[in-house]
Amino acid sequence: MQTTIYLDGRDYADKRAIHAALKLLLELPEYYGMNADALHDCLTERPDPVRVCVRAAGESPAADTLDLIRRVVEDAGGEWVDL
Repeated sequence: MQTTIYLDGRDYADKRAIHAALKLLLELPEYYGMNADALHDCLTERPDPVRVCVRAAGESPAADTLDLIRRVVEDAGGEWVDL
């Protein structure tokens, strides 16, 4: 079963806040390294892909980080949906 999470880019001031939200929403392991490489590793270890629905990604202070995360999610076989 695919996991779907929702993020609003306006809620995150920096990459640390985004990674903290991903850790919580995706129930990532305690050892999650809070960076793109660690996210890729965790996503590819999951049995099912994730679907990330994002509002206002390009308008947020953390837009660059969200763009990187989009590429990681898609590379790991997941789906990115701009709302």
